Amino acid sequence: DAGIWEIRGGQQEFSYSRLMAWVAIDRAIRLAQKRSFPAPLNEWYTARNAIYRDIYANFWDADRATFVQYKGTKAVDASTLLMPLVRFISPTDPRWISTMRAIREDLVDDSLVHRYKIEEAADDGLAGMEGTFGIASFWYVEALGRTGDIDKARFIFEKLLGYANHVELYAEELGPHGEHLGNFPQAFTHLALISAAFDLDRRLSSAGRGA
Repeated sequence: DAGIWEIRGGQQEFSYSRLMAWVAIDRAIRLAQKRSFPAPLNEWYTARNAIYRDIYANFWDADRATFVQYKGTKAVDASTLLMPLVRFISPTDPRWISTMRAIREDLVDDSLVHRYKIEEAADDGLAGMEGTFGIASFWYVEALGRTGDIDKARFIFEKLLGYANHVELYAEELGPHGEHLGNFPQAFTHLALISAAFDLDRRLSSAGRGA
């Protein structure tokens, strides 16, 4: 498919799409069990576990120790930040810690997060450069909090709040000088902000360090 970023340069087998297939089946299993709904649970278990194994086997770069954007590439993608957020992997798993390191090295620019490196990732069919993505930056905040780096998560979260406009809204992207680029206002950016804020507040409260 074209993945979360709607890549226009040709279809690939994207890790994000595999991850969301795993999420759909996993949540269906949980819902059926909790509500006692009739369901082919054995078939769902088999499918879910097959996807899980596929992601580890085919979307993992052993040389660099990171999950990648699509099968066969070495490019890192910000959408992998969702892995611990959807409970696919523990945020303290060594494989996730090394993935965070790769994301930080390749995609993070002064606390703001790019979707991917244009020169390495799947061809998106668009000319020129692009800004950092608000949704990815707030995913990064939440992923940091879940790994236990609460201080850094809070620092970056508060820094990101400073990029909102005069009515506290965000665009899809931020330019190198904090200018708003792309769709405005962008709902997905605000959804990621809310999720990051909720998770960070809960962790700070648990640590006795309320906002």
